Amino acid sequence: MRRYFGRKLLIYGLTFFVAVTVNWMIPRFMPGDPVSSMLSRANVAQPAAVEAMRAHYTAMFGFDLPLWQQYLNFWGSLLKGDLGISIWLFPTPVTDVIVRAVPYTLGLLIPSILLSWFAGNRFGAFAARRKWLDNSVLPVGYVLTATPYMWLAILLAWALGIVAGIFPVAGAYGFDLRPSWSWTFLGSLAQHWFLPFASLFLVAFGGWAIGMRNMIIYELEADYVNYLRALGAPARLVRRYAFRNAILPQVTGLALQLGVLVAGALVTEIVFSYPGLGHLILQAIQNQDFFLLQGTFLFIVIGVLIANFVIDIAYVLVDPRTRTGMGEAA
Repeated sequence: MRRYFGRKLLIYGLTFFVAVTVNWMIPRFMPGDPVSSMLSRANVAQPAAVEAMRAHYTAMFGFDLPLWQQYLNFWGSLLKGDLGISIWLFPTPVTDVIVRAVPYTLGLLIPSILLSWFAGNRFGAFAARRKWLDNSVLPVGYVLTATPYMWLAILLAWALGIVAGIFPVAGAYGFDLRPSWSWTFLGSLAQHWFLPFASLFLVAFGGWAIGMRNMIIYELEADYVNYLRALGAPARLVRRYAFRNAILPQVTGLALQLGVLVAGALVTEIVFSYPGLGHLILQAIQNQDFFLLQGTFLFIVIGVLIANFVIDIAYVLVDPRTRTGMGEAA
């Protein structure tokens, strides 16, 4: 067990190093100059003042140093927990900007991932035993899982927001409200949250339902199921064993699909102008904010790696064959 998790931690550590290095490189290969973009927003007319400000900000952000030194300084600041100063929202620290956006992204991701996985697996297992439901859920599930998150988000915003007028299509709460614990604000928060959540939930739900439906059909034809039926085991007990075996690949699939779900959430936030990490990434790209882009990607990388590690632990707990194999290897 200790050796198994030691190897996992080593793999995740190497993945983190490579991902953070690529994360640092991406903004620096982008076209344009972040300092020039910053000065253009300042609307300074005097050329001498512009050059003085350019030299000041270039030195302050460390852009006058060689790339290898910028890279080493980046790791040194990162190990101290310093993500730098946002160029777009200067002089606000990147950490403060991200902390304000993280609750909105987590509020979308956690419910949509957990609820779609749970409901999709349950519904797929139930549909595999009902022919009329299987004939209806299969095509619908294929349509949902093949639908891009952004396209479904636009469709829901048009149908339920613009045409029906039931839900708002932009922001996290009413523009005339300020964050508070009042029922008015919480109700507005829930209304603005529903459409982004629904677009993420529906796409993921279709994929999990199809996957579980196929796995249940495969398990119900396995030798151990035929043996249980020959022994006269109740159908409920047979289905329970089939479901417990079919759920294991779905746990693995959750780890594999986590990055796709996170990317879908970021794109969905952009469609609905939802003030989460996806909105920050768009603003950072438009304003050439290297440090905000690095910090946002860093948080996403860390979150995905932690979630995958938790899923690895859960897989060991739910699959006795893994624990047996680890014991034999030891």
